[in-house]
Amino acid sequence: MAKKTNAYVNQATCVGCGSCEAVCPVGAIKVIDGKAYADEKCIACGACVGGCPVQCIEIKEVEFNK
Repeated sequence: MAKKTNAYVNQATCVGCGSCEAVCPVGAIKVIDGKAYADEKCIACGACVGGCPVQCIEIKEVEFNK
């Protein structure tokens, strides 16, 4: 597993509105089946954090399968 600082979306509180996807400057967030997911392209800029109306996103160290 690889670790990096990335956007983390709390799936329990995400409403799938797409606001985070719209503001991500690198296209690292996608809404799939009504929930947002951030991938390894994330640059941890925090745009999604400020763009989320339900405050379900934070920037933290996460693991990716590589």
